[in-house]
Amino acid sequence: MKNLIIVGARGFGREVYDLATQCAGFNIEYVVKGFLDDKSDALEGFSNYPQILSSVEDYKIEENDVFVCAMGSVKWKKHYAELILAKGGKFINLIHPSTKLNTNAVVGTGLLVFMYANISNDCIIEDFVTIQGYVGLGHDTKICKWAHVSSYSFTGGFVVLEEEVTLNTRATVLPNIIVRKGATVGAASLVIKNVKENTTVFGIPAKKIEF
Repeated sequence: MKNLIIVGARGFGREVYDLATQCAGFNIEYVVKGFLDDKSDALEGFSNYPQILSSVEDYKIEENDVFVCAMGSVKWKKHYAELILAKGGKFINLIHPSTKLNTNAVVGTGLLVFMYANISNDCIIEDFVTIQGYVGLGHDTKICKWAHVSSYSFTGGFVVLEEEVTLNTRATVLPNIIVRKGATVGAASLVIKNVKENTTVFGIPAKKIEF
């Protein structure tokens, strides 16, 4: 039996805890040992969650420990996952049983996939991708490492989301579009042409915005 440790005990961490308890491996392949978070009081006022064990930086990995990274931010997901990897930690996938993995879909390691996601035929999902609830991925979609796809988002066929891309809630990417590395698509936006690296686009149609 593995001991699952959730990196991050804030709001998204609490959601990932429930995901862990709903997956087929719960109490069969793993139990939830607790959270890692540098905010030791992150769960104050909340009940029915396991304890915060320590910060990521201070945690000493033990035999049978496995990890998932519950960070809603791509930047911090990558940062803390790499800290655990540098210590020799191993990550597992949490894929909700209602998710549909269609013919020839390929998935990596360290994935979080929430309820009623549809990963269509011949999709490729690389390591440390987060796919939230009710996401629809069209055939031959490729999602590269560290990307985050928020609830109700949709990609058409042959879409490519490069490394560290974020699709916010209800974003839609039309077929054959490439969203380049580090780009962010705003909530409820419609992407009709390729998105440049490290840019933020928003609107219908989605256009580059500056902050």
